[in-house]
Amino acid sequence: MKSQVTLKGKPKRLAVLDYGLFEVHSGPRTIGICGFVVETDADEVVLIDTGFPEKYARDAEAATTEDELGSFGRVLSVTPDNMPGPQLAKLGLAKSDVTLMIQSHTHIDHVGDMAGYPHAPILISAAERALPRPLYWSGKQMMDWPDRDYHLVQDDMDLGHGFEVLLCPGHAPGQLAFMVQLPQTGWVLLTSDAISRASEIDERFAGSWDDDLAIHHGDRLMKLASERGALVIYGHSPEQWPDLKKAPEWFD
Repeated sequence: MKSQVTLKGKPKRLAVLDYGLFEVHSGPRTIGICGFVVETDADEVVLIDTGFPEKYARDAEAATTEDELGSFGRVLSVTPDNMPGPQLAKLGLAKSDVTLMIQSHTHIDHVGDMAGYPHAPILISAAERALPRPLYWSGKQMMDWPDRDYHLVQDDMDLGHGFEVLLCPGHAPGQLAFMVQLPQTGWVLLTSDAISRASEIDERFAGSWDDDLAIHHGDRLMKLASERGALVIYGHSPEQWPDLKKAPEWFD
């Protein structure tokens, strides 16, 4: 395992990947499952998160039963088109084009295809990589860590010029968020599940792995976004998701 990795280029454009729709029983609320691609001017392709495991596109009901996910919510739509390969293809990319994979954290809706990029190193928080297995969901159905070159995040870090990785434990022990500076759009804050939706701030992040840490990092992320005039893309916002620009479109 390694602790450092650096991009050669600056972020050139960013795309949102559509990994499907899920209904959380609490609320209830319908949430989009998203990933991201950041392409640099050095032709590097950074993939952030990979959505649900492919078995959910084959038979969501059976997969939900196997993983005991029904107590939390239900899949509304996860199709073969919502898998990382087809989503990358919308951008003219293949899985083999990915030069770095990032796990924002290791819950089931973010980690499904973590093993699908054997040629690419994985950037992940040290706290989550230290776990015996990825968080996934239930104790019954668990994934193993892929045999990869892991680069570990132990604090906020610059992945490259205009690409900041922010360590924000709270939702999960090693939750990451990202600040990306694009040529035209400017700064974009990808909160991932450090702030899943704007209303979570008022709800004081109830139900997080650590509510107090989640509150602290949620506050600092929003302060940083305000200082930089950043576009904020939340992790699972019911309000933002329907109109959010997605692949094959780019933010540049």
